[in-house]
Amino acid sequence: MVLSPKLEFRQSQSLVMTPQLMQAIKLLQLSNMELVAYVEAELERNPLLERITEGDGPADTAGGETPSETAQRDEAPAPEPEAAVSGDWMEGNMEPSRAAMETRLDTDLGNVFPDDAPADRGASGGGSTGQSPSTGEWGGGERGEDYNPEAFLTAEMTLADHLEAQLAVAVSDPARRLIGVNVIGLIDETGYFTGDLDQLAEQLGVARADVEAMLKLIQTFEPSGVGARNLAECLAIQLRERDRFDPAMQALVANLELLARHDRNALKRVCAVDNEDLADMIGEIRRLDPKPGLAFGTGVVHPLVPDVYVRAGKDGVWLVELNSETLPRVLVNQTYHATVAKVARSAEDKSFLAECLQSASWLTRSLDQRARTILKVASEIVRQQDAFLLHGVRYLRPLNLRTVADAIGMHESTVSRVTSNKYISTPRGVVEMKFFFSSAISASGGGEAHSAEAVRHRIKLLIEAESADDVLSDDTLVQKLKEEGIDIARRTVAKYREGMNIPSSVQRRREKMALRSEAS
Repeated sequence: MVLSPKLEFRQSQSLVMTPQLMQAIKLLQLSNMELVAYVEAELERNPLLERITEGDGPADTAGGETPSETAQRDEAPAPEPEAAVSGDWMEGNMEPSRAAMETRLDTDLGNVFPDDAPADRGASGGGSTGQSPSTGEWGGGERGEDYNPEAFLTAEMTLADHLEAQLAVAVSDPARRLIGVNVIGLIDETGYFTGDLDQLAEQLGVARADVEAMLKLIQTFEPSGVGARNLAECLAIQLRERDRFDPAMQALVANLELLARHDRNALKRVCAVDNEDLADMIGEIRRLDPKPGLAFGTGVVHPLVPDVYVRAGKDGVWLVELNSETLPRVLVNQTYHATVAKVARSAEDKSFLAECLQSASWLTRSLDQRARTILKVASEIVRQQDAFLLHGVRYLRPLNLRTVADAIGMHESTVSRVTSNKYISTPRGVVEMKFFFSSAISASGGGEAHSAEAVRHRIKLLIEAESADDVLSDDTLVQKLKEEGIDIARRTVAKYREGMNIPSSVQRRREKMALRSEAS
């Protein structure tokens, strides 16, 4: 056998994850807020990207300017230098001198800015931090354009600020006040002390008794119950302030797990009270605040903004449209690119411009493709779940990603990314796209399968309709569901019930009997 070198040509196909493809996949699964943040970062990085404002025309120009628009911009006559004088005086290329400004305005600057101090006040010895003779404000010359009184006048008081203000009045010793500030720093937004007293004492170099005494002092501050280390202590603090922490109430607070299980018989034995006294004690507990710190400012709560709107049209047709207000609109500034490209000389500059142009063009196309893909997936979901939109959760059909992917000619992973962190506004409320995808539960008579979400809804309705004398067990729920044509196992019913935070039949019976006794 003779071995000899030779050349061969082979043709094959392979999927390569280019940076552009990775960017498109990333954009597809971003939420509204994440997408806006990403585009804002690209606008800062890429000088060829330009944001489309309301007056720039329709959103379909996001892919770049048309040749006619570019020609009109290039052929537009440049404004005359004197044109700025007739308009806003700030638009002109003026000399930064007082005489030139007064000449152009044809008046003294004191008439234009009567509230400003004289320009030469600092040179005459008055100082820049003096009091303005016309406004009576201090430090006006140092404020500048960034001065915004609303930034601190309308600031929301936090729980820590409220506690530190009380600490400044209650404690005058600087050493003890330092301990108090560190204790307040370990109180979370709900009002509970989350630190370790021994560790804090070692860190500050003081005795543990001093730290514990400071914590006891802070527990007397407003709001009532702040600084507690657990729920029982939080309730005890509030009850002491109301002078309701008698021995029976102490026993009730020490056995909150019995109260959570609605085991009233055990509570009566522990507290040594009758039904009427126990009902009054439980009512007192319910009027307390288990999280006193939440009355103060916390983080910013962002509203839930839908990506797609679905509304009923004529002749029973559902109209599906994108929420254009949440979509960032950008275009490629071809005019600026042409201007800069003419003066680029070095290879590094030309490479940078080419990279920016390619990135900007790909981003605009990716945003457009993302919008089209979301609209296509949402339209198919609406077509599949037409009964839900008309009649409610009970008529939600079982649906999986493959069904939608095959219907629109896309891959399952693409549909999965589209439905992540996306919301649809429907006549039944704003729901996540993932809500429409649920597993199928077979029908007992061999009919059409039922959606798992619809079965959960049916279980919830059956439990809500039960009475204290006829509390439905999981076995009874299985039997009733089978009578309605739903073939389901008992363990599945228990899993769905626990997933909806619905207690067992024994606990529900205790709770309903307790409510009946209170009403009587």
